[in-house]
Order: sequence, then structure tokens, then C-alpha cells
Amino acid sequence: MINQDTTTDLDIVNPTSLSDETLFEATLRPQKLAEYVGQEKIKESLQILIDAAHGRKETLEHLLLYGPPGLGKTTLAHIIAHEVGVNIKITSGPAIEKAGDLASLLTNLSENDILFIDEIHRLNKTVEEILYPAMEDYCLDIVLGKGAGAKALRLDLPKFTLIGATTRIGLLTGPFRDRFGMTYRLDYYEEDEIEKIIARAAKILNISIDATGKNEIAKRARRTPRIANRLLKRVRDFAQVKASGKIDKDVARQALIMLEVDELGLDNNDRRILEALIEKFAGGPVGISSLAAATSEDSGTIEDIYEPYLLRLGLLARTPKGRVATPAAYDHMSANGGPASGGKKTPQKSKNPTLL
Repeated sequence: MINQDTTTDLDIVNPTSLSDETLFEATLRPQKLAEYVGQEKIKESLQILIDAAHGRKETLEHLLLYGPPGLGKTTLAHIIAHEVGVNIKITSGPAIEKAGDLASLLTNLSENDILFIDEIHRLNKTVEEILYPAMEDYCLDIVLGKGAGAKALRLDLPKFTLIGATTRIGLLTGPFRDRFGMTYRLDYYEEDEIEKIIARAAKILNISIDATGKNEIAKRARRTPRIANRLLKRVRDFAQVKASGKIDKDVARQALIMLEVDELGLDNNDRRILEALIEKFAGGPVGISSLAAATSEDSGTIEDIYEPYLLRLGLLARTPKGRVATPAAYDHMSANGGPASGGKKTPQKSKNPTLL
């Protein structure tokens, strides 16, 4: 069972949203490590891990993948299953509500199969503890009945590999993290890697695009493959309706301006956060709850979706007293028709707030 969220028109660059584009993204998903662009050190380590397991005829160790949304954690899990030559069963943390759900999943696995759990940090703690013996000893301890008549039953499981994916590894308990044989952190891609991903997707989808068009989309894709593929699809639609069908720099720029994605890849929601920080809170510092209330966004959404990229660009800083707009944020918003400092407090460029 795959947990699917609904999406809105404002989710153009929201890498966590799943919509009717799921099939579109699946067709672009590479099937082999050799086809996977970027994350070179992880690919090299995984190849060694897979080859070693093959050589010893052993089950692959449990793996934990973490990093920002949209960087290819699910894709890597599919590739690992393909390289090992086994089936993969996919679920998500919130979908496993009770011990019976987990038991059903595990008992239906075949030898050496892969169980992929997305958003693994959202697993119920009771379910998490049941996973411990399953991961270590390939057995499942179940309690039948309640009270004095309760009986403990141990079921043997086929040897399997658990691959967990999370955007918030800090929410996993220490004992749970320690049971994974390897932990990999996926980082944002370089711009040239995003261009390669766009070129591959364009070839698969038979889209006519030149080097300038690829570069323009890549610059605004937040260094995230999922966003790059989504923007490519929308630019393709614009080129088909408003231009000759070929994507060049001018066509890509016009399409992305229409989608309100600026040259740094910020969408309307990102700019609303910066505007609120600058206009309503004089640049900060301000607590995340106050910022969330001012923008009508959930504080978790700001922390998980928007804030990491704004921090990476240096437009936002975390200090012990709260969030602060940096000089770069003032410059960017002013250059894009947003609020300038006016008579409000402008942060000194010499300051370097301590990041939490």
C-alpha cells in the first residue's frame, strides 16, 4: 500500500506531493545503477555491497536512505531490487498502523525480497519495536490474546532486506538506526547533473530541447531531479501550445515565469515566507510557529519543504532566537519586485548567525 497525498496547483515545485504524475515519474525512473545520474560515492558503495552479497550468496544488508525529498531515495530502492534480482514491496510508515499490518507484509515476502518503507520516521513505535527481531533474527514475535490467557508466538520469516527512506533521520530512535547495516545521505545535485537528468527525460519523452533550454530549466529546478522532471513536462506543454514545440532558453524562461518559478527556483510559497519574514517581522528573528501563522502554512511543512532550500541558498538563517532573513534575501526580493528594506531593520552583512 502506497500512501498518496493530494496536490494543489501551487505544488509545482513541491517534491513531496504525489499526483497523477506518478506514472510520468515512473517512466523516467532509471533501472540500473549505471543509468542513475549523480550520488557517485553512494553508487560506488552500493555496487560493492551488492557484488559482495552476490559473491557470498547472502541477503543484502538493511539500508537506510535519508535526505531532502525528491532526490531519488525511492528510485535507488527500485534500482537495488533490480540489481539484486529480487522483488520489492513498497509501503510507507503511516500506512503500517498496527502490528498486524506489519505481520502481513513480512509473512508475504519471499527469500531475499526487499521491503521498502518510505517515511520510515513516521512508524508507530510499537510497530518499530516489532521490527527489531525481524531485522536481526528474521523472526516475528506476536502476542495472541490479552491478559492471563495471552500467548507469545514466534514466526520464522524469510531472509529479507529492509530499505528505509526518511527526510528526518533525527526522528528515528538510536536502536532503530543501529540496526541498519549502511546509512546513506543523498545530497542536492549539481547543476550539470540536473541537465543530464533533463536530457535523459527529454529523450525518453521525445521532447525537442537544446542546451540553453536544459540549462534554463536546470537553474530553476532546486537541484532536485523530481522537480526538474516536473518542470520539463510543464515547459513541454507551454512549448507545444505557445511555441513551435522546441524548447530553447526563451521558451523555457517564458514558461517558468508563467509558472512563477524565478531564476533561483523559488516559487510563490517560498517568496511568501520571505515576504512575511521581511515585511511582518522586520527580517526577524522570529519563531517558526509565528512564521507559520503569518503565512498560513503548517510549521512542519515550512521546516521540511521550504526552509532547507532557503537555508542552502543563504536566504534564510536559523539563530538561537529564531529565523532571520539574510542580506541576500533582501537583495533577491527587491530584484524580483518584492519588499526591500525600506525603513525597516536591515541585517548587517558582517553578521554570520549560528546555524542550528
